[in-house]
Amino acid sequence: MNILIVLIPVSVLLGAAGLAACLWTLRNGQYEDLEGDAARILLEEPLDPRGPDSKTPAAPE
Repeated sequence: MNILIVLIPVSVLLGAAGLAACLWTLRNGQYEDLEGDAARILLEEPLDPRGPDSKTPAAPE
């Protein structure tokens, strides 16, 4: 029964941290462009991870 003295405050702190993280993402605009994110996953990525206009030569394999 004494463990509840520890578990209740820990669970309240974890819940408050989750709520704070959710509010932080809302304020920073993480959910502004949901349609753009959904369409972006369908676009084909370039094979070179540095980008198509990279001036650095590719490393030999």
